Amino acid sequence: MGLTRTLVLGLIAGGTILLGLPTGRLRRPAPSLRALLNAIAVGVLLFLAWDVLSAAWEPIDAALVAVHDRTGPLSSALGYGALFAVGISAGLLGLVAYERWMVRSVQRAAAPAAPFGPGAMSTHELSPARGALGARLATWSPMRRLSLLIAVGIGLHNFAEGLALGQSAASGRVALATLLVIGFGLHNATEGFGIVAPLAGETSEDGQRLLPSWRFLLGMGLIAGGPTLLGTLVGHSYSSEPVALVFLTLAAGSIIYVIAQLITVAAKARRPDLLAYGLLLGLLAGFATDAIVTAAGV
Repeated sequence: MGLTRTLVLGLIAGGTILLGLPTGRLRRPAPSLRALLNAIAVGVLLFLAWDVLSAAWEPIDAALVAVHDRTGPLSSALGYGALFAVGISAGLLGLVAYERWMVRSVQRAAAPAAPFGPGAMSTHELSPARGALGARLATWSPMRRLSLLIAVGIGLHNFAEGLALGQSAASGRVALATLLVIGFGLHNATEGFGIVAPLAGETSEDGQRLLPSWRFLLGMGLIAGGPTLLGTLVGHSYSSEPVALVFLTLAAGSIIYVIAQLITVAAKARRPDLLAYGLLLGLLAGFATDAIVTAAGV
């Protein structure tokens, strides 16, 4: 399959994530609906964590089988294992470092200006640099920053999916590539709900509902869905199992961190029944869409 047609497939597979994002603009979601959406997001992300970890473990498992059968060296299994450990550590601890950096950025933005006097800096020098990433993100609410973390984790996962799509198309397996687009597209449609779930209960100081702008939602969609297209491009021209393993484990680490954050949000609702219902719905949705990819032989 040619590169242009392959990229169109990648665009379709990644673009379906936009389908779930408009739910973030519900004006008056009931508290029970907010709790349910959050729980569904946790369920979807739990499935994704299992999905990416099982896929990342496959080359390690195969290498260990080869060692047992004396058909492959132990160094291969150790190398894949090291990549697995480094990737999941970087994905998890990287977001911990990001959160600490963000807290420091918020504290600097809220710090009072120093008194002026001989040799004092100007107000412009004391303020964060215009357009600096830290200065912009420091103005976001914790719920919006959590949505960003979810989008980043899903984006890493989608890059690995794009690699599989591009590689299958480049090898001429058109039927497989088509089924992958359907499966990945359905996956991304459900993942969009996970991105906006933290925003459902966001309110201002006077209790008014804060709606995310369309620009914000499209930005999150680009961060989460765009890597599918990028992965498709890379996979069409380059095939590397270690690269795919690294991105899968990076995604797993970041998703695990986000799950912990969302469970904290869910605990505040004090609705264990809705948490259980949402977890079940999210898990079933993940496995149902993954069944189509499995039917394709992946």
